[in-house]
Amino acid sequence: MTIDKIIDTIYPLPEISREKLKQYISEVSFPKGFCLMEADKVVPYIYFLKKGIARAYASTENNDITFWFGTEGEPIVSMKSYVEGKPGYESIELLEDCELYRLEISKLKILFNEDIYIANWGRKFAERELIRTEELIISRQYKTALERYKDLMKYKPYLLQRVQLGHIASYLGMSQVSLSRIRAEMK
Repeated sequence: MTIDKIIDTIYPLPEISREKLKQYISEVSFPKGFCLMEADKVVPYIYFLKKGIARAYASTENNDITFWFGTEGEPIVSMKSYVEGKPGYESIELLEDCELYRLEISKLKILFNEDIYIANWGRKFAERELIRTEELIISRQYKTALERYKDLMKYKPYLLQRVQLGHIASYLGMSQVSLSRIRAEMK
């Protein structure tokens, strides 16, 4: 996915503003298994997935809890680092070889002060991330494991082909055995 399309998906910019923003965006590549962001560390970048898939997770004593998957066109950001410049809660692992666009947060904040269109773009970006988080919380609180699985099949079926079942089960808030049982019942 092109950076222009990603930018416009968040909030369309006038050409002059888009070019200002793009001058601070670089392309980077990392292999499958790479830890793009580590919990308890400040992350100075926002990434956008050009190609590949990633997962966000938090570690407990016994296991990792996956709470987000990102695919082509989606941002990868630690909102705690982005908003407050403080260490984030999550770790981000690349589940495939990935090509990404990288934007340094400090440069973006300078642009916010120079260009109202880019400032509005940043506001829309943060609003979208807030809504995504809200939807995740509501899903976890009010939907059964079966309902969450059906939503995954309806809205993100490609994850079932690209992500190992252990990560899917964790994302859905269930054990891999429970996920296998649900999948068997639905056949």
